[in-house]
Amino acid sequence: MSAAASQKVAFRERTTRALRDSNLQQAMGKARGGFIEKRLEAMAALPEFDETRDAARDIKDHVLANLDGYLELYEQKVIENGGQVHWARTAEEACQIVADICREANAQVVTKGKSMVSEEMHLNSVLEAAGLKVVETDLGEYIVQLAGETPSHIIAPAVHKTREQITELFHEHHSKLGYTDRVTQREALVNEARSVLRGTFVTADVGITGANFLVAETGANVIVTNEGNGDLTSSLPRVHIVTAGIEKVIPSLDDLSVLLRVLARSATGQEMSAYTSLYSGPRQDTDSEGPEAYHVVLLDNGRSTMLGGDYRSMLRCIRCGACLNHCPVYSAIGGHAYGWVYSGPMGSVLTPLLNGFDDSVDLPNACTLNGRCKAVCPVRIPLSDLLLKHRLEQYRRRLTPLFGRFLVRAWAWVATRPRLYQGLMALPLWLMRRRGRRRGALEHIPFAGGWTDSRDFPTPAGRSFIRQWHSRKGKS
Repeated sequence: MSAAASQKVAFRERTTRALRDSNLQQAMGKARGGFIEKRLEAMAALPEFDETRDAARDIKDHVLANLDGYLELYEQKVIENGGQVHWARTAEEACQIVADICREANAQVVTKGKSMVSEEMHLNSVLEAAGLKVVETDLGEYIVQLAGETPSHIIAPAVHKTREQITELFHEHHSKLGYTDRVTQREALVNEARSVLRGTFVTADVGITGANFLVAETGANVIVTNEGNGDLTSSLPRVHIVTAGIEKVIPSLDDLSVLLRVLARSATGQEMSAYTSLYSGPRQDTDSEGPEAYHVVLLDNGRSTMLGGDYRSMLRCIRCGACLNHCPVYSAIGGHAYGWVYSGPMGSVLTPLLNGFDDSVDLPNACTLNGRCKAVCPVRIPLSDLLLKHRLEQYRRRLTPLFGRFLVRAWAWVATRPRLYQGLMALPLWLMRRRGRRRGALEHIPFAGGWTDSRDFPTPAGRSFIRQWHSRKGKS
């Protein structure tokens, strides 16, 4: 079986399991509305939100048009501040750089703040293979690490877990540490995790964080969190390592203020996240705390190729998760069904670009092209347009099945002949309306089990769109 075929089978199997997983469906159902409603409230409280989105888009476009210059300026400032910058072409190179820094520091314990780039690098497994104890300190990341899983959402890694599952997970892993009671309340679960992690923060030799932004004019890295773990990971260990993609650089603190205004509102519906911290280098003589050594690992891993192609706009992404929160497909199947670090609409665009089209055949097609992701993106990435471009590229490369390509050509031939199209559709639409008129929905449609196995299909309207259109035109 080819790589594309095996990936296709795996995606379909993961999707089927997700739709039948009652715990996942319960967790996703609880999360589904919260992000959306809070974002709407945050937008309403900032009348100039759309203008701010335009400004954020323009900032990112300007950076991407001048990326080399801003990266060089950022490196210069980090060095002036006493830090070191390391350049990695691939994820493997980046992992080796981090492992070498840990080895030179004689490290034994590593704490990590949430970093999607480190997930992209598969950094934890590399460090653990080198004999290091690696502890995730973001609560969501800590939960999925205990479960032996990967994050299912870029800002809420454990959104797929129910509270009952987390209770059992903590009981299993924390009982040997003296926490023998099963805690069930949210606050109690958070406090237990905090107590367990407290000792790790103090004993860690190296702290690794991601970066929401890298400020070229000052050499600062910016982390935006709702937990204090990012600050403890950055300031307590002897060595602080920042892992970031090259696209995270921005020109100035003024630009940072614009991007922060759209980030939290789009991600969690907050005006600002609880913690927005800037770190510019190792501890200075006048500082009471901070790391002795400060390293920034800048990862390319296919981003330069994107920069010069048709998908440059994807590099604007600020990893807010708004497109995931509003995607009906993601909300139904969760993040793990997508099979890699990035999920939802942004993952369906990024994964083929970073991992190759052959291994990501189904992802661009796991989309209804409803356009909600494009509408809510804070930096106005045309996600649905890029997914359509992926589909065209797959068709051009003949990665789609032969029968599928035949159906597309057949549909195109019929759709360009309106009378024939309407005539062919009349009978199935009549039958579907007749069968579904009592319940208002169809429980089963021949050859459409992929839809009706897990959801009903709405009964078609009494008249076609074309007939309704002509009718309304006649009344106007």
